[in-house]
Amino acid sequence: MADPDHGLVIPDGGFWPAPEVPQPNIYPMEWRVETAKLAAIYEKSKATVWNPAGLPWDGLRAEDFSLEQRLGIMYWFSVLANFDASGPAVFARATIHAFEQHEEDPVRKCFFSITRDEMNHEECCQRTIARLWPGGPLNWAPSTALEQAAHNNIGWLYHNGGRYWTGYSKAVGKYSLPVLFTSFMMGEMAASTLFRGMASGTTHPVFSQMFHRIGRDESRHLQICMTILENEWPGLTEEVKGLITRQLRAGFVFLSMILWEPPEGFWELPPYFLPNHRVLMNHARDAGLGVLSYDEQAENWRVAMARVRAIVTRWGIEFPAIPELDIEGVDVSDAINAEDIIPVF
Repeated sequence: MADPDHGLVIPDGGFWPAPEVPQPNIYPMEWRVETAKLAAIYEKSKATVWNPAGLPWDGLRAEDFSLEQRLGIMYWFSVLANFDASGPAVFARATIHAFEQHEEDPVRKCFFSITRDEMNHEECCQRTIARLWPGGPLNWAPSTALEQAAHNNIGWLYHNGGRYWTGYSKAVGKYSLPVLFTSFMMGEMAASTLFRGMASGTTHPVFSQMFHRIGRDESRHLQICMTILENEWPGLTEEVKGLITRQLRAGFVFLSMILWEPPEGFWELPPYFLPNHRVLMNHARDAGLGVLSYDEQAENWRVAMARVRAIVTRWGIEFPAIPELDIEGVDVSDAINAEDIIPVF
């Protein structure tokens, strides 16, 4: 029948219920809030947005560095881009997944904020490389042995990055939130450790401002991960706890490429990669980028691992052995393969 006052059509027998939306799906839309702390973190993220274009790029001049130093800086940022340039895509995929799984609204918004931050971090890699080594990371023709070594190393690095992306793409939807977020937490702990050390060690104002801002972002990302994990870790099964232990080892193996040096267990690299990697990193260090020494990097990693260990053992999760850093724990090395590598930066 028609409503004479408003023109509504009300069917005899009442309205027909709409079909249920097949799941997973972003519909029906909802804005459920269960964790007020996450909502507050998201609001804080909006207040601390920064623009990479606003850094003092005019002060970063190619002529202020030797060719070897410029190549070293380009190489370091190319290594960083293997992690940071994957960040926007990784968290965009996670944001979509959070919508499909109807996670509470602050979780979805926090993932969006991380996606935006990671795009800023990728832009810093892009702008630095463009100013110091046009065509980098790979769209240039090397003309010296050092340049050939850098170009070849970057190619191998991105080969492995492609394997990581394939594994991550399969992991979303396969693993539970506690497993995924443990991987995210591992990456953010590593990132905050890295950029804190770089910000204090660099001698160049562009890199100092850049690393301080990125480090602040990564600390907020870590806070997001920890808040979510505190909701998700209680009541974990022993099977999931064991999977998290393996993820922690996988995270160390993957992230050591930028935090320290790549151990065996994931990286497919030619035998000359690591010696050439060390030479190029030394040139970046000599340029005043703030790259820590081998021993300083190892100590930073130990500190980060100690923090992660303190967090997970609170919830009855065993910590894996990290013999490379003389850290005792459960030996899970034989259980790690390429598909286990799902931490992000």
